[in-house]
Amino acid sequence: METNYAISIGRQLGSGGREIGEKLAARLNIQFLDKKLIEMASEQSGLCTEFFEKADEKTSQGIIGGLFGMRFPFVTDGVASSMNCLSNDALFKIQSDVIRQVADASSCLFVGRCSDYILRDHPRVINLFITANHQDRITRLQTRHTINEEQAQAMIEKIDKKRADYYNYYTYKSWGSANSYHLCINSSVLGIDKTVDMLELFVRQTFAL
Repeated sequence: METNYAISIGRQLGSGGREIGEKLAARLNIQFLDKKLIEMASEQSGLCTEFFEKADEKTSQGIIGGLFGMRFPFVTDGVASSMNCLSNDALFKIQSDVIRQVADASSCLFVGRCSDYILRDHPRVINLFITANHQDRITRLQTRHTINEEQAQAMIEKIDKKRADYYNYYTYKSWGSANSYHLCINSSVLGIDKTVDMLELFVRQTFAL
């Protein structure tokens, strides 16, 4: 635990935050966790992944519409039937426990899911936020999803709002606000790979690696 460290990355949609996180984790030879957290939370809780996928980065104010009125198969048979009806808050608690356990066991990098707040008591953690110029974000989404500019703009507005609502609800802080992070960086300035270079240097100097 004394030598383990954790990195948390928040990101605007289309900023390249996930790609930066994945490359940074590879450079540092540490575990990268994004969607894998859903699988881990499912395995630990005995609940099927559909619960966590539907609730992913959504607040309890948007209760998982329709899903929690339905019955899904559990991974294990030992889960009480009362668990068939869960709020997003309950799933957030399960996922938070997984994040803390992983960070206690080894050095790792998390993308999103309020990991900076969840790990606020961790002795060695760096919280980063990745932004990008708006047109670069539009272009990235158009290329990735084969959509037009109007569709990319709509996607940015929808997903960024969802991420902000989720973060602000559970952390009582402001998503994307500089005082919520150790470093905020615009990936458009240096590009993806050079941004990774800079962040690697920042992490190594911070933790004396």
